[in-house]
Amino acid sequence: MKRVADIIDAARQMGVVIPAFNVPYLPMVEPVVRAVVEQDSFALVETARPEWIKFESKGPAAVAEEFARWCQPEHVRLHLDHVPVIDEDGQLVDYMPIFKEALGLGYESVMLDGSRLKLDDNIQATRTIVDLAHLQGVPVEAELGAVLGHEAGPLPPYEELFASGLGFTDVEEARRFVQQTGCDWLSVAIGNVHGAIAAGRKDQKKIQARLNLDRLAQLAQATGIPLVLHGGSGIKQEDVLGAGKCGIAKINVGTEIRQSYEAALKESGSQIKAQEAVYHRTVELLRDYLHLTGIRAKLM
Repeated sequence: MKRVADIIDAARQMGVVIPAFNVPYLPMVEPVVRAVVEQDSFALVETARPEWIKFESKGPAAVAEEFARWCQPEHVRLHLDHVPVIDEDGQLVDYMPIFKEALGLGYESVMLDGSRLKLDDNIQATRTIVDLAHLQGVPVEAELGAVLGHEAGPLPPYEELFASGLGFTDVEEARRFVQQTGCDWLSVAIGNVHGAIAAGRKDQKKIQARLNLDRLAQLAQATGIPLVLHGGSGIKQEDVLGAGKCGIAKINVGTEIRQSYEAALKESGSQIKAQEAVYHRTVELLRDYLHLTGIRAKLM
């Protein structure tokens, strides 16, 4: 069976962007997998620490158990997303036990988010997880730059953020970071923002972000590894498809399917109808937004 690292490398070489779908509610796993399989596509199913702290996914073990019920490894693999060193509320996280648990559960790729640290501290923390995960042949995603949106306060006006390059990943820092950490994938900030998860804001329509593809091309050349786009929901389609040609091989999608689930559940009171809303939105994203119907065989 092809390793997930090789699949993401193949996506980068092909210039396509593989989605990683966040599942803040466990019943979302089945419709996501069903949509990926029926589209003969490929995706990651992922869980991030904010989703078991602020939502209902319960943690790595619960997600792994639910994933195992539906998993078809030719189409989907399990990824540990966003385990921060300092979380969105400014609290230090005891992250090492989380990674040891996830690796023991069979997660095939993992992500440490040290982006709120100083550069040297981010390098040191990431290197620790790289050394741990690589012992089991598991690729590590890291983050450099500030992909805003998870914090409790409001974002600066988006056009101001984009024009100023606030939080954008620095090219020379990225070159050094990848060389010194040995990370396999790097999440970069190039205009993308996370969907809000703070209480009272999680239902808000997400900003339609755009991407600085010139900066992305420089980052791809400097790092030489697959790059990752967090906050993938709501970005202009032409920018996402263009990003695939410039080094992005993985895109995280959370808000799009989470809000579909929540809205359908609130309106109908039916988990089945909420799951169907997730299924249909996932199909639309795979087929119409990312153009990934039938991609599985080429990736494999």
